[in-house]
Amino acid sequence: MCNQVCAHCHVDAGPDRKEIMTRDIMQKCLDIIAAHPSLTTVDLTGGAPEMNPEFRWFVTELKKLNRHVIVRCNLTIIRANKKYYDLPQFYKDNDIEVVSSLPFYTADRTDKQRGNGVFQDSIKALQMLNEVGYGIEGSALTLNLVYNPAGAFLPPAQDVLEKEYKVELRKHYDIEFNNLFAITNLPISRYLDYLLVSGNYEDYMSQLIDAFNPTAAHNVMCRNTLSIGWDGYLYDCDFNQMLDLKIACQDKQHISNFDLTAFEIGI
Repeated sequence: MCNQVCAHCHVDAGPDRKEIMTRDIMQKCLDIIAAHPSLTTVDLTGGAPEMNPEFRWFVTELKKLNRHVIVRCNLTIIRANKKYYDLPQFYKDNDIEVVSSLPFYTADRTDKQRGNGVFQDSIKALQMLNEVGYGIEGSALTLNLVYNPAGAFLPPAQDVLEKEYKVELRKHYDIEFNNLFAITNLPISRYLDYLLVSGNYEDYMSQLIDAFNPTAAHNVMCRNTLSIGWDGYLYDCDFNQMLDLKIACQDKQHISNFDLTAFEIGI
């Protein structure tokens, strides 16, 4: 579930999606996390995870377990409704790391990918996060941004792009942030539809093949991250979750049968 319908979304999120994680599944997650001290980081994503009615309860319970919590905030949710206006303060109170997508530092490219008016709402949300200390030098509150290519091409060098973002956002909007992550779009769901309709599918796949880096492959998320779907099924990353490619352990594919040892043997 999400308040946006982004053109590149690999999870096909939007206001019309009804799938949503229940408190029962969340409680199973909490029980597992409490029983395994090695599970130190919990990364909450969506759609917009804040739209789940149990979101704030879940976050506060995670912090009671002294876990590092990351929230993938799309920024516009902060401005979507008055009940979300206090999210920056809630994040701060719970020492949440905020990771937010901002396709570009100009309105035209951002709105093309995410919808009319998204850029201005995102800028306002970033300013609200800065106001409570996020992304400010000397603050322990981490605000990271994410760049997604807006077409059938791969992202440029991350360090160069980060410098551009920091200069432009500071110059025009007095916005500060910590790091920029440049990610490559995977040909799934809406992005796949775009590639097929635009006739760019074969060329884009060739770009991915030509750019393959075996060194980087050692650090992909499927080697150290377990993705839990809204219904409790387990995947080794959220890309495979969207393809319904569950973990290989046939009798351990649901959180109700969680067995960390079995997963570690399979690595």
